[in-house]
Amino acid sequence: MTQNPLRTFLQYLLVTSLLCLLARSAVLLVPEQAQVLHARHTLTGNIHLHKSFHSRFLPTDRDIIVYMPPGYNDGRPTRYPVLYMQDGQNIFDAATSFFLGRERHMDEKAEDLIARGEIQPLIIVGIYSTGLNRIDEYTPTRVAGTNKGGEADLYGKMLVQEIKPFIDANYRTLPGPQNTGLGGSSLGGSLTMYLGLKYSKTFGKLAVTSPAAYLDNEQLVQDIQRLRSKTNQRISLTVGTAEQATFIDGTRSLRQALVAKGWQEGADLGYMEAIGAEHSPENGARRSDRLLRFLFPAIKSSQRLQSEVRQGLSSLNDKNVERAILSNDRAMGCSQGLE
Repeated sequence: MTQNPLRTFLQYLLVTSLLCLLARSAVLLVPEQAQVLHARHTLTGNIHLHKSFHSRFLPTDRDIIVYMPPGYNDGRPTRYPVLYMQDGQNIFDAATSFFLGRERHMDEKAEDLIARGEIQPLIIVGIYSTGLNRIDEYTPTRVAGTNKGGEADLYGKMLVQEIKPFIDANYRTLPGPQNTGLGGSSLGGSLTMYLGLKYSKTFGKLAVTSPAAYLDNEQLVQDIQRLRSKTNQRISLTVGTAEQATFIDGTRSLRQALVAKGWQEGADLGYMEAIGAEHSPENGARRSDRLLRFLFPAIKSSQRLQSEVRQGLSSLNDKNVERAILSNDRAMGCSQGLE
């Protein structure tokens, strides 16, 4: 039986609102009661919290939490790719998650995969959502039948013009699109797809988990269909088979539109329907290692050396860079395309 998209959205809005209110109410409880609503902190690794980041585009300040990979503080000038994640309070720490003690474990996943050499060391930036304003900030248009939504473009300006420059200025990042990812789940997933396509020259990697692609008559699908040509982006797209039908159907429609536009599964599109997975952070956590492997796979030592040469020569002109890379290829005994 097909579910009504508006009904699904209203149910989602009610549940999210209740969770946000419960999280806020915990501060009003006596300690014994608060323990029921507050889990212990579960942060792993080198993590820094920036409190109350202010934007000129949106009125509500928000926290930004940054995970740095092992070796970041060892004194070397190494620069790292970056993944910007929505709902930052849910990705590392059960104590801050608005799902009451459940989180996506992206810090633990990254630590483990980096240690095993399966992914590139990377920086993960979690951008906190702002409670009841989340619906407004994460949707590009008003949701039919409600007075919610329509601020995603302002959120995008905050992300691209304020948050990313702040991170690039304060952390050793690789700022180009080939090393910059954007990710999120549910409304954060549909926001990721929307802003990812809009800012394709900023974000070359997209992690789209259980997106609310059904909204606005599957507007995201129409956006993909209207593209003049396929963008140069690598996309991880996943959904659980135990999620609501609207999420499953919308995600399948996104996959079909991407394939029709030229994305190839296994090459620049990583698609997965997780058997038995529901719409929750812990089920998303089980897919976090997959998206990290697909978007940030470990690179060969020769590729890494070329990347470092490019970093070190970024201030030189293009001809000098080309000469330096060519010299580096010859020194390693290889030529382009024959590694």
